[in-house]
Amino acid sequence: MSDQEVFDASSRARTALLDQLADVIERRTAGDEDCPTAIPYLTFFRREKLTDPNPCLIEPSIVFVAQGAKQLLIGNQAYTYDVDRFLIASLDLPGSSQVLQASPDKPCLGLALRLDLRVITELAGHVRLPPSRDRGTDGSAALGTVTQAMLEPFGRLLALLDRPDEIAVLAPLIEREIHYRLLKSDVAPRLLQIAAVGSHSQRIARAIDWIKVNYARPLSIEELAAHVQMSTSTLHHHFRQLTAMSPLQYQKWMRLNEARRMMLNEGMDAAGAAFQVGYESPSQFSREYNRLFGAPPKRDIGSLRERAGKASQRVAMIN
Repeated sequence: MSDQEVFDASSRARTALLDQLADVIERRTAGDEDCPTAIPYLTFFRREKLTDPNPCLIEPSIVFVAQGAKQLLIGNQAYTYDVDRFLIASLDLPGSSQVLQASPDKPCLGLALRLDLRVITELAGHVRLPPSRDRGTDGSAALGTVTQAMLEPFGRLLALLDRPDEIAVLAPLIEREIHYRLLKSDVAPRLLQIAAVGSHSQRIARAIDWIKVNYARPLSIEELAAHVQMSTSTLHHHFRQLTAMSPLQYQKWMRLNEARRMMLNEGMDAAGAAFQVGYESPSQFSREYNRLFGAPPKRDIGSLRERAGKASQRVAMIN
């Protein structure tokens, strides 16, 4: 076969794999927007219209779009991903997610698989890679090229949803292969940053973990810097480079999102949620909530519940 024929065959195989993934996701997300699966840490998403940027927290994960296009905004950086590019995040990153290509007839369909950084660290020792350089200015998100080699294990992983008795045994093996494929892809340097013990990226990851556990406590930068064995100035510098936020801004973001979850899922009122996440002033909480989510707490939660009710009605009509 000529080089062109090989390229064309590979392109057709990649398109067929994307179509298979889109078909599985579409069938399993009918009437829903975000859908957990029977495979731990694997979620599907479906969006039927274009959206404005919405605040979100991206976990260390790989995000594929099988149909349509989305964009992640972190600070001033935009990461656009579609059927040709996938998104990788190596830290818990606050940002904004935006749907760029979707319609009711052809929704944006995709999946997210949480990464296990311990597996990345283990596999890195068995894969021949160039030495990792701790380049914090590159941030903690990246775009990779969607290839047939990356799509094939995802196809096998999603096929397990029709064979649930095999998930416990086979899913971890396929997920391990996915981690290996990532280390052989063009996003390997970004993953190695966070996997390198003692690197700035790895220490910022520890700082983020500490903030997530202690978000309701007053934040002492000196205490946090000592916990991750960095000076306060170095902590600030690398934290902002990797997350586009200062540690205090990150804590505020965590508090507001946790309060939103409490009000939506636990029926807590705004004042109670504010105190629960560490705010001393309900009025300050309301101002900062409005600034982040674009509406005061009561109106925002009412809007979210209305959307959830409409989604339930669509599911009932489908069923």
